Amino acid sequence: MPDTLVSIRPAGHRRRRAALRKLPAYVFVIAGAVIMVVPFLAAFSNSLKSFEQYIQVPPTWIPDPVQWQNYAEVWERAPFGLYLLNSVIVSAAAVVGCVLTSSMVGHALARMVLPWRNLLLTLALGTMMLPTVITIVPSFILFNSFGWLDTLLPLIVPYWLATPFGIFLMRQTFLGIPKDFEEAATLDGANPWQVFWRVHLPLAKPAVATLAVFTFMATWGAILEPTIYLTSPENFTLPIGVQSLRGEFAGNEQLVTAAALMSLVPILIVFLLAQRYFVRGAAGAGLKG
Repeated sequence: MPDTLVSIRPAGHRRRRAALRKLPAYVFVIAGAVIMVVPFLAAFSNSLKSFEQYIQVPPTWIPDPVQWQNYAEVWERAPFGLYLLNSVIVSAAAVVGCVLTSSMVGHALARMVLPWRNLLLTLALGTMMLPTVITIVPSFILFNSFGWLDTLLPLIVPYWLATPFGIFLMRQTFLGIPKDFEEAATLDGANPWQVFWRVHLPLAKPAVATLAVFTFMATWGAILEPTIYLTSPENFTLPIGVQSLRGEFAGNEQLVTAAALMSLVPILIVFLLAQRYFVRGAAGAGLKG
């Protein structure tokens, strides 16, 4: 019995010491979570207030009474549904185009023997260092020559030309797939397209989900490009649509807060649905090759 106690105490002591070493990390993570969550809680509280409570100083955290009708009033007084539809069209089309073209380009750079493929990859990744503000004027001139201004095409078509991040992510993923699958499919008579579509792409689901989530978030929350390319309210996407509500809801800024929170719901839904693949893809996209 004493020998058993002697063997148990050091193990328990080691566990306590390990927990104490991790305590600063836990405190840091909890503090960071609180810092990020508090603004959302404050915005949610403000969205449920009357205007008098909204401008009250000092502010109150719990609305009294709770104005749930603020969310319904946004839909009634503003074309929020139209803004939502435009954002869904842009984001869905951009996600499909980006995933498809980036996967094909990444697969070609990873699996096919191409002249100067490393140079091509370097040039593609080099464009990531160019700020958007540098390319926005040439893009505006190009889309104007096509007659695409004040349409949703300038927000969609660029994603159908593959993105540098998407190319890099998918290339790294395809490099990590063993060649045995490709060789087996080739022996069964599969051509390169069938190998890509039926073998490699299904194995790259985590990376595909990661790219889809990042693309959706980028297009859903984009403000600069829609502001430059769109002028008609009926073509507005949610971010600039919500911004435009400030004038209409002057004196009812709590409604703008409610509209902004509603615009975040699709992002949360997409992330929760793709979370399993997203985490695996973000962790598995290494620097192989």
